[in-house]
Amino acid sequence: MTLSIYIGNKVYSSWSLRGWLAARQSGLPFKEVVAPLYDDSWAERRQMPEFEPSNGKVPILWDDDKPVWESLAIIDYLADKVGRDRFWPADDAARALARSMASEMHAGYQALRSQCGMNLRHVYPPEPLTPEVEADVQRITSLWDQAKRRFGQGGDYLFGGFGAVDIMFAPVVTRFRTYSIPLPSLASDYCAAVWDHPFMVDWSRGAAGENWVIEKFERAAEKA
Repeated sequence: MTLSIYIGNKVYSSWSLRGWLAARQSGLPFKEVVAPLYDDSWAERRQMPEFEPSNGKVPILWDDDKPVWESLAIIDYLADKVGRDRFWPADDAARALARSMASEMHAGYQALRSQCGMNLRHVYPPEPLTPEVEADVQRITSLWDQAKRRFGQGGDYLFGGFGAVDIMFAPVVTRFRTYSIPLPSLASDYCAAVWDHPFMVDWSRGAAGENWVIEKFERAAEKA
């Protein structure tokens, strides 16, 4: 078995972060291939065979000749290989909440995503949030609070040990940091735990070594 995961720029690519964290969480050896997004060669590169199954989107995991794309699909595919308890809580009630939260993260929070794009290169001073972003932040932190208080007493993460839900919310943690979004103490402590996780430290180190700048993902103040 040979696993390879194709990801985008570590500074900007939130979905790539999720897929890459899933690969790390699996404990299986894998090859990492970084494909710079939106450079002069991107339109041509995304037509290559390694990106064709996902219609040019990242991340995409290849298990020998078997492609898997979409972060939740990658999580579940790897969980099937190594045991679901590595990714999901064993308790039925906890797993029900964890799956619901992961799916809501996959499909929701469009205001936060569009107005506060992932960018590990900066920590901006706080600014007033739009009502839509504020509603997303309140929903996310209320779910975190529910999970942590009900099922997370055995560790630093939402369901105790690091798992699929933490992987899905990891890019949100980076957004809260980048945009200096004020958080309740429990959410702030959780963000610190995710940020300090060894996998996140490795990802951030890789991001720090990148020199690609994607202008559309940089704020106007940084371009001036």
